[in-house]
Amino acid sequence: MASDEKPEREFFAAPAAAGADAARDAWWRQGPTFLRILTFVLLIEFVLSAWLVLVWHGHASVETMPAVLGAVHFLTYWVVMMVAMMLPTAALMTIAFYKTQAVKRPSEDAFISTWVFVTAYLLVWAIAGIAAWAGVLVAESAASHLDPVVAVQWGVIIILLAGLYQFTPFKETCLSECRTPIVMTTWRRTTAGSFRMGSLHGVYCIGCNWLFFAALFPLGMTIAAMAVLTLIILAEKTLPWPRVASYTAGVGLVLYGVLLIASPQLALH
Repeated sequence: MASDEKPEREFFAAPAAAGADAARDAWWRQGPTFLRILTFVLLIEFVLSAWLVLVWHGHASVETMPAVLGAVHFLTYWVVMMVAMMLPTAALMTIAFYKTQAVKRPSEDAFISTWVFVTAYLLVWAIAGIAAWAGVLVAESAASHLDPVVAVQWGVIIILLAGLYQFTPFKETCLSECRTPIVMTTWRRTTAGSFRMGSLHGVYCIGCNWLFFAALFPLGMTIAAMAVLTLIILAEKTLPWPRVASYTAGVGLVLYGVLLIASPQLALH
């Protein structure tokens, strides 16, 4: 292994590890810097601005638009939605990434690498938006040939699947990586390495939450649903008991789906 390569486990080990403690202590001893504060301020401003845009424009509606304009509108809205919903849940990871950079690199390099990481993370979610757009087209085409009651039933099935997914081993694995990302490869402290780490974190987040976002569509993509989903994902990533948060969300979605099945009028509404 080349001298400029370090196992990623060194950078994202459990907090109890002596190396992580030393890095954290060294980072705090450096005192506040302009670029460190700027990183925090930018994260907050991007998230708040994205939420303001979502609230101002309401939900994404593409039914009356031509295909190309509809795709551009949807993907733009999707990216804003990802900044609003997923950037807060990735904040702790972003801060941890900045800390490891700032300990061993100049502040300017740490700042740039951190935002390369964030850009890669959001780019992965933007690419996922293309799949979401394709899903919207398929769903709208299918719904136009189905009885409204049958179309609603398919939406309820998606909600039930999103709830059941919370109990699967794959969800647990992806959530574990999102909480304490340890990728057993090597990472060069370069722009390309930062981009790769951000991309990997985005992929794990998609694996963890993709059915949550699928369930947003039958829920109407309302601001309230987005806010609740953001809180659930944040709880899964930050609370000391991730399984409790995941299982609670899973039970809630399943019960809601059962309620919709038992109350067809509520489901139609």
